[in-house]
Amino acid sequence: MSLPSLHSLPRTGARLRAIVCIIAGVSLNACTMGPDYVRPAAPITPKFKEAKKGWKIVDPRDALDRGEWWSVYRDPRLSSLLGQVEISNQTVKEALESYHNAVALIREAQANYFPTVTNSYSATYQHEGSANLTGSAIAARSETFTTYNPVANMTWDIDVWGRIRRQVESQAAAAQVSAADLQNAKLSEQAALATAYFDLRAADSLKALLDRTIVAYKKTLTITQNQYKVGVVSKADVITAETQVLQTEAQAINVGVERAQYEHSIAVLIGRPPADLSLGPAELAKYPPRIPITVPSQLLERRPDIAAAERQLQQENALIGVAVANFYPDINLTGAFGFAGTTPLPVSAAAEAWSIAGSATQTIFDGGLLAADLAAARATYAQNVAGYRQTVLTAFEQVEDELAALRILAKEAAKEAQAVDAAKQAVQIYLNQYQAGTVSFTTVVTAEATQLVDEENLLTTRQNLFIASVALIEALGGGWDASLLPSFDRLSKVPTLTPPL
Repeated sequence: MSLPSLHSLPRTGARLRAIVCIIAGVSLNACTMGPDYVRPAAPITPKFKEAKKGWKIVDPRDALDRGEWWSVYRDPRLSSLLGQVEISNQTVKEALESYHNAVALIREAQANYFPTVTNSYSATYQHEGSANLTGSAIAARSETFTTYNPVANMTWDIDVWGRIRRQVESQAAAAQVSAADLQNAKLSEQAALATAYFDLRAADSLKALLDRTIVAYKKTLTITQNQYKVGVVSKADVITAETQVLQTEAQAINVGVERAQYEHSIAVLIGRPPADLSLGPAELAKYPPRIPITVPSQLLERRPDIAAAERQLQQENALIGVAVANFYPDINLTGAFGFAGTTPLPVSAAAEAWSIAGSATQTIFDGGLLAADLAAARATYAQNVAGYRQTVLTAFEQVEDELAALRILAKEAAKEAQAVDAAKQAVQIYLNQYQAGTVSFTTVVTAEATQLVDEENLLTTRQNLFIASVALIEALGGGWDASLLPSFDRLSKVPTLTPPL
């Protein structure tokens, strides 16, 4: 076997392992080439900037753990809908099948641990003839016979340098990436459904607000009609009041467009045609619940996208080992065992034939291909380290964004609630003054329009609070935990061999 020069090996660690392999008689554990995986450091902050006093820090096993994060909203209809995402959402099903494919690729890589055995059976019909000239006569002789030859062949790539083990390691890590992607897809679809649900409830609340406003405007219209009948005001006031009612009725009808779209979106997210889902009206709750948060370091374990990025690092790290192992000879065993005879089943010691051979194949010149492959593998790993750290930073950013949104929107809602109260008082005062003839109807219309705008603004802010709360839960990982990933050891364990179906 021709080993590469120690000076040609990629790194000192590989050289030492090669020496150990040679001295130890090719110990397989000693000969797994490439660096063993160590999780790289990630940028961590001790606390969230926007987590001001009043936010509760919880243990990751606490309130939002184990998936059913939507229970904090105490909305049975929402809980029922979100529970269907995991079952029938097609994006989630696609991610699930991707995971199954990743597991199958592990088994494909593990198959290389074992020899490949094939069998063949051949039957050869042969005729031989000859003619000999003896004196003046020709003597003819011929022979016809059949040879039967059942043979079993074996080839085995001996994993001396750990190339196959590193491939299995890479595929097992890839399966964990796929499992984390599945959880991320599930969380994303659930968050999208919750957002659409709260948008729908906000539309219901807007419709209810506009319906109440229409009732109030009709009362104002009645007042102007009575004032007109007794000759106190002009016909213009009546027309203005009628216009106000009609415009608000049109606005209430228009709400149905967005509501229908939100309902259709929810149907698709639970894997059903829009025609199969109808949600009755219900108003948005006053304010969302306070969402407990974890310390920043817990995001590394709680967010599936971070887990996926981290598992991809081990996947790429193992491929460095594959690239290193390619510098070493590829050692193979081949063998054949069979029989040859003139009967269909010539199974006898006299008819047996067998062979066994070993070979070592090594590239001695490739124009730098192997070195380039190794450089590319190392660069890909370094690229993914940067991507992993960026994913962590983005996670911190998203949590900070939603914490800030909740804190600021809560203050905004408090001021808007005060503005609504003041606008209601103004409308009542101006309406009384209008009936007394001390102000024009334009003043009443302006005050009523201001009240409606303030109430709509308050509703929009409450809607945004609910959406921000969903986004915060999603940014915190939705109660998921990295311990829920399928075990790396279980994924990479050599399966029990079973015959194919």
